[in-house]
Amino acid sequence: MAYYPPVGFHFIVRFGFSGNEEDSRFQSVSGLSVEYEAETVTEGGENRFVHELPVRTKYNTLVLKRGMLVGSEVVKWCIDAFEKRQFAPADLQVLLLNENSEPLKVWKLSRAWPKKWTVSDFNAEENSLVIETLELSYQYFKIE
Repeated sequence: MAYYPPVGFHFIVRFGFSGNEEDSRFQSVSGLSVEYEAETVTEGGENRFVHELPVRTKYNTLVLKRGMLVGSEVVKWCIDAFEKRQFAPADLQVLLLNENSEPLKVWKLSRAWPKKWTVSDFNAEENSLVIETLELSYQYFKIE
C-alpha cells in the first residue's frame, strides 16, 4: 500500500464554547508553530566561543480566515473582548482530516483569546466574498 502525505485543505477548527457546525469551517489556518527563544552567553576568558542557550518557548499568533459568517458565536466572542473587554480564554482544536473526514492529527490550543479581528474591504468594482480574519493569541499547543 502506498503512503501519500495528507492534504492541507481538509481541516476544521473546533472552539470549546461553540456547538455551531458553521463556526468550525475556515478557509485557512496559519501560525501553528513553536520555537525557542535563545540567550547568547559569551564564554569568559575564551574569546573564540559564544554559546546559544534555550530560554523559553514562543508560540506564534494563530491566524484564521473564512468567508464572513453572520450570527457566529466565535465572532460574538471576539466582539465581547473588543467592545466589552470581556476576555474569556477558550480552548480550541485544529483537526487535519483524512479522506473519510476522520482526524489524522489534532492540535489542541490552550487558553486562546482574540487579539485582532478584521473584515476585508468592500469594493463595488470587484466580485469577491467578504473575508474575516481572526488572530488569536494562545499559551501553548499539544499535538495528538
